[in-house]
Amino acid sequence: MLSREFLKAGHTPTLFAAFLYFDLSFMVWVILGPLGVAIAKDFGLDPAQKGLMVAVPVLAGALLRLVNGVLVDRIGPKKTGIIGQLIVLAGLVTAWAVGLHNYQQILALGLVLGVAGASFAVALPLASRWYPAEHQGLALGIAGAGNSGTALAALFAPALAKTFGWQNVIGLAAIPLAFAFVAYLVLAKDAPEQPAPKKLAEYLDVLKVPDAWWLMLLYGVTFGGFVGLASSLTMYFNSEYGLDPVIAGFFTAACVFAGSFIRPVGGALADRYGGVRTLSVVYVLAAVGLTVASFQLPSAAVALAVLLFAMLALGAGNGAVFQLAPQRFRKEIGVMTGLIGMTGGLGGFYLASTLGLAKKMTGSYQSGFIGFALLAVFALVALFSLKARWRAVWPTLHDDAAPVRV
Repeated sequence: MLSREFLKAGHTPTLFAAFLYFDLSFMVWVILGPLGVAIAKDFGLDPAQKGLMVAVPVLAGALLRLVNGVLVDRIGPKKTGIIGQLIVLAGLVTAWAVGLHNYQQILALGLVLGVAGASFAVALPLASRWYPAEHQGLALGIAGAGNSGTALAALFAPALAKTFGWQNVIGLAAIPLAFAFVAYLVLAKDAPEQPAPKKLAEYLDVLKVPDAWWLMLLYGVTFGGFVGLASSLTMYFNSEYGLDPVIAGFFTAACVFAGSFIRPVGGALADRYGGVRTLSVVYVLAAVGLTVASFQLPSAAVALAVLLFAMLALGAGNGAVFQLAPQRFRKEIGVMTGLIGMTGGLGGFYLASTLGLAKKMTGSYQSGFIGFALLAVFALVALFSLKARWRAVWPTLHDDAAPVRV
């Protein structure tokens, strides 16, 4: 998949630094989910409170992605990433040293962890600006595979919490983040061609373009589904099937790894066949998987298989959306990454919070899953209505001769 042309086209150290920064930032972004069973036990949380606890970092990360998108275009992605990593490291160390003594303090930590979630709007333009249009899908897919950090949290956090206590896991999480920060300082480099600074209001001019809103919606479904499930599945497997938190974390990690590492494949498929065609398949598969998952399945193993299927579809969709974005918004990719990422986070907040609320109100997660499956169907219908215009108009929007594949 990594052809000689691709390796020569960009800057491999920066691509690796973007992936590592994104990966470990996402690890700490969703860490309250895998720790949720232990935290809920200590503070006596109900399902709705647990849903809100894991949804707050997702919401904060969504809103801060827009801030990062603007900063990336004004001061450059590398400086923006440095600032964000320092804030998160300081927050983790402070929370560990002082301690978290009530639910409100957990929510406050969730707001700080949102800064880590906003790394998305830094890592992707950091990588994207090094690569020509024909390699955007693969480059952004590799950088975006940092989604796998959510799997690291699910894989290790419950077991570490069992051994050291969940409060100490907050401090331990700062260690790999510090190593990633050093690697970022050494390896990451801004691309030579950066957009000229604009007035703040000019960055939001893209919101006057309907295509921006449609791309935001498309990613709100794919990434929203991915991160909403990544944040919630440890508690889902624990409450629905009685799995030990460590085993539930392993099940969650399997789902997240699947969704993360298929992201570059989704980007590469979109490079080859077009983002519209790839996403059309994605939304059908995601809607089917989420609908089946909404029913009380006979065993945890069957539920795992169904959710793996859904996460594979959503992960491929994440890569496909970001093949489309630079085809339409080449010069505004920084702020568009922030805007698209913001709605992805909002989708995750919606899914995580409604799953918890559905469990509290009805005793079942079904309505939460069904609601999100319907969003996937809506995105599919929207895509069919847009594809003819996109294929006709987008190739005419740019002065250069670089190919546009929609």
